[in-house]
Amino acid sequence: MTTLSSGFARARRWLRDHPLAFDATLAFCTLVAMICSSFTDPGDGHGPPAFGARTPELFSVLLMTLTAAALVLRRRRPMQVLAVTAALAAVEYVLMDPPAPVVMSTVIALYTVASRTDRPTTWRVGLLTMGGLTAAAMVFGSTPWYSQENFGVFAWTGLASAAGDAVRSRRAFVDAIRERAERAERTREEEARRRVAEERLRIARDLHDVVAHHIALVNVQAGVAAHVMDKRPDQAKEALAHVRDASRSALNELRVTVGLLRQQGDPEAPTEPAPGLAVLGELVTTFRNAGLPVEVACADRDRLPAAVDLAAYRVIQEALTNVRKHAGAGARAEVSVVRVGATAEVTVLDNGRGSAGRRPGTGPGGGTGPDGGGPGDGPGDGDGQAGGGHGLVGMRERVTALGGALTAGPRYGGGFRVHAILPVEARTGEPDRPGTAGGTGLRR
Repeated sequence: MTTLSSGFARARRWLRDHPLAFDATLAFCTLVAMICSSFTDPGDGHGPPAFGARTPELFSVLLMTLTAAALVLRRRRPMQVLAVTAALAAVEYVLMDPPAPVVMSTVIALYTVASRTDRPTTWRVGLLTMGGLTAAAMVFGSTPWYSQENFGVFAWTGLASAAGDAVRSRRAFVDAIRERAERAERTREEEARRRVAEERLRIARDLHDVVAHHIALVNVQAGVAAHVMDKRPDQAKEALAHVRDASRSALNELRVTVGLLRQQGDPEAPTEPAPGLAVLGELVTTFRNAGLPVEVACADRDRLPAAVDLAAYRVIQEALTNVRKHAGAGARAEVSVVRVGATAEVTVLDNGRGSAGRRPGTGPGGGTGPDGGGPGDGPGDGDGQAGGGHGLVGMRERVTALGGALTAGPRYGGGFRVHAILPVEARTGEPDRPGTAGGTGLRR
């Protein structure tokens, strides 16, 4: 039984892949059925049909052969095949008595038209075929007009139209479902690619913030150590100790950030929480050790969401890094984080005048934020927009991704100001990570 069913399945697949062969087989089977039926006499309706009671005329056999041959082209020329078979069936009803069942080919041709056209066309063509063949059978046949053979023509042609329309509707329904499934699959792939791109951008921002901050501090402390190495070795050792601490902190943060790229199941996945305002004191201490006086004021409010807490920390880190690199000697900085209604406001101020005429963001050659170059100096040496870097761009993208706003520019009377407004209810859809420091209770 299994072998037989598998054989039928293979034959069905082969016929589906070769539609012309299938139509030729169907035409041959239809011809055999019409010839066998032409030997059957239906009788007067009171007894069973008698096989062999009559013999078809040669002309009828010719018409049956022609209509069956036309069915081979039923997929390529459905309307023409229907017209030919219907015309030959009508000729059979007009000229032959009793007529041979040439109408069988017309039924198959009408089914093909109904399954491949729209519903209005099916109704028009179906009614015309049904009415024309039924009228020919009633008018030119020797049997009474109300005989069952005449109404059988009407019933079979109507059934062919209905069956073809049903098949077409089901095929359209299946195609629509398949199209929706393919569209949903494409949408899922596009959404996955978008999420991957967003995650890569977020990781790139974190890497930039970590590297820019710590390398700037290492550069400053190394310069101090080289300057006082001969005359004040104790101060040089202290500067080198700060270099060691800053480089160790940079390595730790890089390990945590790059650890996000690990595949599932990789060992030693990062478990440390992301930096936040709870460790703002440690961040400020590194800048103070590098010679930048920083005053901090954080309002004692409720915990911030993890995404907002991290964004506020990174904005402060990047702004202080730019102050240390560009504000010049003797500069001081002030940092404040306050809750105002449903937002958290982060402000970083400095009173720097710039160094060597390259105060960021004040000249046509510089950037538009704390990273650019000075007046007439061309691109800045920082990592802002004009210098080809991504400091200010990264801060803006990080803030706007949460639905906030960031402004940066020179202060009246000198210095620079970075101001970020972050909504407490972040729109990133990121849940608070357990263990992430989100408090803002630090006060200096």
